[in-house]
Amino acid sequence: DLQQIADELGLDPLAVEDALEHHERPKADRYPTHTFLTTYGLSFAADGTLCPAKVSAFLLPRALVTVRTEHFDPEPVVRAWDSTPELLPFGAPALLYGLLDVVVDGHLVAVQELDDRVEAAEDALFEEQPQSVDMHRSTYELRRTLAGVRKVVLPMREVVDTLLRRHDLVGAGELGERFRDLADHVVRANEWVDSLREVVTALVETGLSLADARLNQIVRKLSAWAAIIAVPTAVTGFYGQNVPYP
Repeated sequence: DLQQIADELGLDPLAVEDALEHHERPKADRYPTHTFLTTYGLSFAADGTLCPAKVSAFLLPRALVTVRTEHFDPEPVVRAWDSTPELLPFGAPALLYGLLDVVVDGHLVAVQELDDRVEAAEDALFEEQPQSVDMHRSTYELRRTLAGVRKVVLPMREVVDTLLRRHDLVGAGELGERFRDLADHVVRANEWVDSLREVVTALVETGLSLADARLNQIVRKLSAWAAIIAVPTAVTGFYGQNVPYP
């Protein structure tokens, strides 16, 4: 089906190939007849696992063709298009803005959920009871999830900047203002992810430091008891068990 559309609209074969790949990096490429974009929507499964959903878009002067995985729900995009009829005169670029706006909003929601998890991990870190293996495992899972989010969110800045440089595409009117506001949201998501990355790194290091401190405290207690028991042990060892005590 995609090949038929590509033949009809003159889509570049390399872009079509990238649209079908599953592990492409988010990017924006310009071709003579169209602009090709790849991005990912973010969501979490019930067990907290990160579920990136790839969506690619071919932007032509009078058309927007999207290629998405089954995990990407198009209904929020359609609602975004229906809620902004004032942008319809701008044509296909307005449709692209609606798509990217939904994707970036999903990034912010995902980062907010990660922020909540990080705060919960911080609260659990300083509890009185010793940390369990499950807590250390969850901290490292949190770090891995954050790395996956960063791989998706970080390149979006380059994608939106590429579109903003296309004055013939974005324009200087209301649609241009919307794209610049979208760029601000992307910058916010990037800064938020970088901040959480530093917090999680400090969280892991602090957890290891606290574990070492608890181990040192246990060793000191054992050393104190050993010193206390050393005196009667020396006395009983000197006199043995076969002679009367003085």
